[in-house]
Amino acid sequence: MTSKIRKILAGIFFTLITLLFLDFTGTIHAWFGWMAKIQFLPAVLALNLVVVVGLIVLTLLMGRIYCSVICPLGVLQDIMGWFGKKAKKNRYRYSKPLNILRYIMLGVLVVALVAGVAPLAALLAPYSAFGRIAGNLFAPIYQWGNNLLAMIAESMDSYAFYSVDVWLKGGITLIVAIVTFVVLFVLAYRNGRTYCNTICPVGTVLGFLSRFSYLKPVIDTGKCNGCGLCARNCKASCIDSKNHAIDYSRCVVCLDCIDKCKQGAIKYVPRTKAAAQTAPKKDADGSRRAFLATTALMATAGYAHEKKQKMDGGFATIIDKEIPRRKTPITPFGSLSAKNLAQHCTACQLCVQVCPNQVLRPSGDFMKLMQPEVSYERGYCRPECTKCSEVCPTGAIKPITKEEKSSTQIGHAVWRRCNCIVHSDKVECGNCARHCPTNAIQMVPQNPNDPKSLKIPVINTERCIGCGACEYVCPARPFSAIHVEGHEVHREI
Repeated sequence: MTSKIRKILAGIFFTLITLLFLDFTGTIHAWFGWMAKIQFLPAVLALNLVVVVGLIVLTLLMGRIYCSVICPLGVLQDIMGWFGKKAKKNRYRYSKPLNILRYIMLGVLVVALVAGVAPLAALLAPYSAFGRIAGNLFAPIYQWGNNLLAMIAESMDSYAFYSVDVWLKGGITLIVAIVTFVVLFVLAYRNGRTYCNTICPVGTVLGFLSRFSYLKPVIDTGKCNGCGLCARNCKASCIDSKNHAIDYSRCVVCLDCIDKCKQGAIKYVPRTKAAAQTAPKKDADGSRRAFLATTALMATAGYAHEKKQKMDGGFATIIDKEIPRRKTPITPFGSLSAKNLAQHCTACQLCVQVCPNQVLRPSGDFMKLMQPEVSYERGYCRPECTKCSEVCPTGAIKPITKEEKSSTQIGHAVWRRCNCIVHSDKVECGNCARHCPTNAIQMVPQNPNDPKSLKIPVINTERCIGCGACEYVCPARPFSAIHVEGHEVHREI
């Protein structure tokens, strides 16, 4: 495998995974949604043994090729580092590995997963970090570009494009995405893959395995003239040219060293005794024990967690709806329970980005920070839509059929008399009953002794599934007269 082939494959993976977060039509997911499910940490949390074993075998065969081809955050750092190399060539140098810090970060992730501290785990997960960057920074630009094309097409009497709403789904999540992007850019611009080799817990796990990989870059000491050109172009800072040694735990198999070496002294070949001699001496037993311990903890953790118009007719201004104070937050259909969602979700924002009904947004609650929650100010959860369950890579939202969704109760509607326009404005309404897909709302006279009196809604909580259609269509402002209270554990009806 040459450097050019690796770059082509990395470009394909990066483009398609990025499009998963940008595409609002669902077309990309139908073909390439599997790319999200082969990411390492999501596969561990989903207990997807086929993917986990496959990635381990791939690493044992080819080294950390996952980090340089499959991981979108790794490729993003290469793009950022490219700007640094344009500013100054041969900018890198060998540095000693910070193994203590690496294993501390891995231990923090494991403890966070076991203890259920979702925000901390989400911050350390590389795929989730990229998802937040793509969903909050790249997606708006993509959508604005689409809306510009839609405007141009409409002026030409064409409807090849249609405009979409561009809105802020979560302020805290946006701030986290911006800070993450800036930190990554500074690190990558200055030192290449610093994040991958000091902070990323997935890189630490795969780094241990890559020491025993069958294929690896090997320095031919007979050809090497000690110029150090390979080390000055190694984005992983893992080549010690003076001692003709490569730290394979940090090498991401970018193969740039092979392209840069003018003597042809570096080759990507099967492991041999000579290759083993080039590796720096390590406390193999100690690192092996640390790896086995943390890997066992990760396995235990994975098992334990198994555009609205604002003017009405161009005259009356419509006040935006506000989020009601729910006693119990609503979790998406297929998440089974609030506990299951909290334990499995890495807050990658993929479900938030693909939701066509705009009912999912990142939570601002600290213990569930950036994980998806449901609210109905901009739409309702249509019974025929199962997009979020189709794209979730971790099992936080289980795959669910349309039939199963229609018989699952994620919450129930609650009516507030003081907000209802029948009570406050003395006018007829009935929007909630007309739009309820399960016929869980009936309109009855507010005065039982006067059949001709204005009617108010009565809710059958046994039939209500919590889809939020009633809350969304309610004309009361700023708070709907009817809203959904979530259930900690979903029920079948």
